[in-house]
Amino acid sequence: MNYLKQSKGSNRNSTSTPLRMKIILGVILVLFLLLIGQLAYLQLFYGGRFQAEVQQTDQKIVSNNVPRGVMYDSSGKILVGNKANNAITYTKNSSITSSQIYKVSNRLSQYITLDDEKPTKRQLYDYYLANSKISEKETAKLPKSERYDSNGDALSSSQIYNNVLKRVEKQNIHFTKRQKTAALIFNKISGAYTLSTIYIKNKGLTDREMALVGEHLSELPGVGIGTDWSRSYPNGKSIKSIIGSVSSEKAGLPSDNLQYYLTQGYSRNDRVGTSYLEEKYEPLLKGTKSKSQVVTKAKDGVEQTKTVYKGQSGASLILTMNAKYQQEVEKTLKKVYASAQAAGATQYSNGAYAVAMNPKTGALLAIAGIDHNAKTGKNTDDALGVINKSFVMGSAIKGATVAGGLMNGIISPTNSVMPDTPIYLPGSPIKKSVYPVGTFSSLDAPTALEVSSNIYMMQLALRWVNAKYTPHSFISMPSDAFTKLRRNFAMFGLGQKTGVDLPGEVSGIQGRSYNSAGQLLSGSVLDLAYGNYDAYTPIQLVQYVSTIANGGYRMRPYLVQSVGETNAQGNKVSILYNNKPQVQMRIPWTQDQLDVIHQGFYRVVHGTNSWGTAHSLKDVKPSISGKTGTAQTFYYDEDNPGNPKAPEVINATFVGYAPSKDPKLAVAVVFPGLDPDKEGKYTLEVAKAMVQDYFKLNK
Repeated sequence: MNYLKQSKGSNRNSTSTPLRMKIILGVILVLFLLLIGQLAYLQLFYGGRFQAEVQQTDQKIVSNNVPRGVMYDSSGKILVGNKANNAITYTKNSSITSSQIYKVSNRLSQYITLDDEKPTKRQLYDYYLANSKISEKETAKLPKSERYDSNGDALSSSQIYNNVLKRVEKQNIHFTKRQKTAALIFNKISGAYTLSTIYIKNKGLTDREMALVGEHLSELPGVGIGTDWSRSYPNGKSIKSIIGSVSSEKAGLPSDNLQYYLTQGYSRNDRVGTSYLEEKYEPLLKGTKSKSQVVTKAKDGVEQTKTVYKGQSGASLILTMNAKYQQEVEKTLKKVYASAQAAGATQYSNGAYAVAMNPKTGALLAIAGIDHNAKTGKNTDDALGVINKSFVMGSAIKGATVAGGLMNGIISPTNSVMPDTPIYLPGSPIKKSVYPVGTFSSLDAPTALEVSSNIYMMQLALRWVNAKYTPHSFISMPSDAFTKLRRNFAMFGLGQKTGVDLPGEVSGIQGRSYNSAGQLLSGSVLDLAYGNYDAYTPIQLVQYVSTIANGGYRMRPYLVQSVGETNAQGNKVSILYNNKPQVQMRIPWTQDQLDVIHQGFYRVVHGTNSWGTAHSLKDVKPSISGKTGTAQTFYYDEDNPGNPKAPEVINATFVGYAPSKDPKLAVAVVFPGLDPDKEGKYTLEVAKAMVQDYFKLNK
């Protein structure tokens, strides 16, 4: 019976199994049919859409540099232009891998060299490890301690890479010349921004290299042949010290202004003006970048590039200076300074500076400078020392002192006589003029300018500030004594930034008004009156004398006359904007008061007094009016600034204008740090040539 029961149970199980299988298979079949149906539905109704998704293109705009603006002199000669250079470029797509960059770098290194660049050790080994096989092999060699931390957790990929890098750097692997080139290329491409175009080689590219790369462009995805621009100076590079410099692509944007440039739409590797005119007029000179549409496919990377905007070259600048005159002034300054060196007058000299300006408009006509290193004896071009170096100018500023005395009623055009009595301060050496005491009993203002009387200016200052003075025993000045004199000098621009359109201008150096005990430096007030205390820049000096020359208008100096647009042929400039002369101040003097100063400046050159200081310019045509200056000072040694035995030197200066009537040219010449016993007439020699050369070129 049990057997029969067992037999029945076996039959029931055996018959139920196929039924379950049939149910499962049926469900699978239904699901499979539903899947096929869904796929068919998607293919029929959405196939085109999905195919479009797969082949979807991404369009992005890439900016490319355009030629920088050209600078011309006043006659239309190119001072700084652009030289077109063939270039090998690379446009980086968004999906490129390190391995792909490695392949492109190796291929491109077969066709070009980068002889003027040397890869760093890090660049070489980054390139070496870009080979995936080498990288995997070297990583496998790392001990466990360099792949896992103390807790057994894996280190980050960057940590592991650095450990691998340290290991391979110790191997001192030898790299061939081609590998070094490939390493440089790899570094450039790796550092580029996605969809940015960089220059792989833009200097010294040979025709053979161009041809080889052109033949193999299909094997070099992202690589192209283009044009780059570099600055050229057809009239010599000495003008570069005024025009300034442009950063290299490698240097890119200056780090101190990085965020500013980035907000203005620059890329980090863009070249920008870094000094002087190039920096000041960067927004105009840079132009508008060209725009290219880079089309990329999801599976193929960069497919094609299409120019949608060809860009606009930078604006052209027409400067106020004439290249020929600028060259003549530079030549004269160097020649005369060389003669001073030959005479042994420049042992502690700072150099020499000269600047010429149109007194009626403020247009700068020439700027020249020499920086002399007293320790090495080396001379370098330093035209911008005219705006960023300050010197005590001496008697050249006495015209402003006399003007202040006239305008404040201390003297008048009809009564300007002052006693020529030296100043005797208690406990101090006598304060006098260069000529012997007693040479003159009294002087009027024009004669005081002619013979450059320090005594006259000090006597004038004593009355001007209402000082109380008893020779040999007592002097007391009000607390505003310095303020009164400096306010007067500031009207002429002395001690003030002129506003010239060049960055880096300084305002000068103002001497101390009080000693350490808080007492007013009365003797220094007197020194200030005749130009032997505060320091001014050469450009302030030429602005000051221009104000006297033109009748009392303090004009802002400027270098850029016009802004224009050069045509495609590069032979015509359309003017977009003209710089207008700007009056900064009108000196509140009367014509009679001005005539006193004009008379004195004329007599400095054309007078008959034996103590006249610039009679050697008497025969120059057209006639010159002006004022010489000599300031006593000491050699400043940066390595020993407090040296109590510093050698005594003098600063020799000259300011002038020509013609004496209706002036068209104003000049300032400064020779700081000359030997007191070998002063010579160097400033007068330079001034004479500056006047003669200018009117020879402008007949």
